[in-house]
Amino acid sequence: MTQQIPSTEPELAGVRNFRDVGGLPTVDGRRVRHGVLFRSGHLAHATTEDAVFLSSLGLHTIFDFRNAADQKLEGPDVALPGVRNVNLPLSDPADGAEFWKMVRDGDLDQLRSILADGQGADRMVHSYRTIIKERTAEHAQVLRSLAEDSVPALMHCAAGKDRAGLSVAVTLLALGVEREAIVEDYLKSNAKHRRYKVYRSGGSDSAYSPEVMELLSPLFDARAEYLSAAFDTVEETWGGVDTYLERGLGLTAGARERLRSRMLD
Repeated sequence: MTQQIPSTEPELAGVRNFRDVGGLPTVDGRRVRHGVLFRSGHLAHATTEDAVFLSSLGLHTIFDFRNAADQKLEGPDVALPGVRNVNLPLSDPADGAEFWKMVRDGDLDQLRSILADGQGADRMVHSYRTIIKERTAEHAQVLRSLAEDSVPALMHCAAGKDRAGLSVAVTLLALGVEREAIVEDYLKSNAKHRRYKVYRSGGSDSAYSPEVMELLSPLFDARAEYLSAAFDTVEETWGGVDTYLERGLGLTAGARERLRSRMLD
């Protein structure tokens, strides 16, 4: 029996962008069960009180989509007793140590060269498309795990927006959740209290300038166009969601029904 968490979101001191995905409607009139699928940013800075709350959720598995560079920058997740941790690195739209050095240092000329004139948004769209096309094995592993035994589950990356956002979206597609509801949940990551905290070194005069923030905004925004690009890639590559799930991810009809039985009311 999974715990039914209150509808009011908890105020976690060291974990950003946490929420229960429960309640989202499916196209056949059902809803995602509360207390079976959560999403958040990384858990590396979770306080003792945060850990107590997270432990109360009865989690079976935490899926961490960060890569080694993320974990070196932020640290490992806090350990929660009895919870299985699965590290399944996905491509980061803002990947690369040199890129993050530019972000922290606020090197304006370099940031202009790679992000100005729509390049930042283009980078995000390309990344979302690439993750859908090239990370089928990882998404297949997540869905198989959820269908068999891995709920309640928490999915996170660094900010809980892109890599976790796509993995949550793929899961919701498999559950038959309405497309508009998937987008609406994804866009909740834009709320001020959920956004990823960007730490910059103080050596550059332009580190906190409005222009730097404007250049970086496509990388730290959740934009409907990004998720739409992922959905379009499913249609263009596989011809539809059902074929994507069956042929792209190898999700059998039986596994999909077990997934829906576990996660839908």
